Amino acid sequence: MLTSSSDCEIRKTLLRGVVIPAHPLVLTAERKLDERRQIALSRYYCDAGVGGIAVGVHTTQFAIRDPKHNLFEWVLRLGVATMREHEQASGKRLVKVAGVCGPTGQAVQEAVRAREIGYDAGLLSLAALGEASTTELIEHCRRVAAVIPLFGFYLQPAVGGRLLDYQFWREFLEIENVVAVKVAAFNRYHTLDVARALAESGRSTDVALYTGNDDNIVADLLTEFRFAEAGETVAVHFAGGLLGHWAVWTRRAVELLDAVRECKRLGGRNAFALLAQSAEITDVNAAFFDAKNNFAGCIAGLHEVLRRQGLMTSRSCLDPHEDLSPGQMEEIDRVYACYPHLNDDGFVAQYLEHWLR
Repeated sequence: MLTSSSDCEIRKTLLRGVVIPAHPLVLTAERKLDERRQIALSRYYCDAGVGGIAVGVHTTQFAIRDPKHNLFEWVLRLGVATMREHEQASGKRLVKVAGVCGPTGQAVQEAVRAREIGYDAGLLSLAALGEASTTELIEHCRRVAAVIPLFGFYLQPAVGGRLLDYQFWREFLEIENVVAVKVAAFNRYHTLDVARALAESGRSTDVALYTGNDDNIVADLLTEFRFAEAGETVAVHFAGGLLGHWAVWTRRAVELLDAVRECKRLGGRNAFALLAQSAEITDVNAAFFDAKNNFAGCIAGLHEVLRRQGLMTSRSCLDPHEDLSPGQMEEIDRVYACYPHLNDDGFVAQYLEHWLR
């Protein structure tokens, strides 16, 4: 249960809304952990102004759990150590999110380790329970929630997730230790299922909604989702984002969330400009995430951007067969040239040596 003052502070931060990048795994060309640059990447996110970091998630590569790599716990420890370093220097509390996945026994074990290491919440993937019923899924979630506050996760099937209907989300939101839900369904109908479930749960002021829809970031952040409930209109909104897309050009992501907040505060001023930027960001995401090839090159695409900036020296993934798709490099070249105002290359160049210290 959420009883500590720290847990309550995390819930308030999530409800206020922050940028949470999904942290990649930094490897050498020999596919070994590049610890120095793994730390440097975390420092980049912190100095870019994020409100938290998610480690051990899809963007970090689920294969870190494979015994032949055995990187899950070590990567989590590096992330916490770097975030704490920043907290001590800045006085700013960061939300530490750990990826949790697998069958119930594995998920509970991962949640225990994440909590012991110092993580505030677990982003719970249900991909391993593809054949489970709603009742079985909810029991699984309750078991993990008994260990760590939960960040629900609607991961799109194209990258290993499963369909989760309205009824699932309605029951999931009855779990007291749920603090947020990340919607990465890449589907407006499925996104509405989660928003409606939150509105009708009565917990819209208690559970934060985070966009993981990398193809629709700005529209998610701008939209107020309105539902009639007991004769009254209940509105919910996305407070922030936990996104693989925000693992790159992160300084601009922080500025974007600030601009959305200002737009809302001013009653919609500059909304048209933000919607125009929304289309630009989606075009960029299509290149980075390799939408043309059903997201086969999504992780390698992010690595390529970080490599160009000097934060990585290689775009290698743990799987030697995982790389950019044919034509993806040219697409990344195109969006880099088309939207120079969206990158933060200058910010990275200014501080890279400091982060690599």
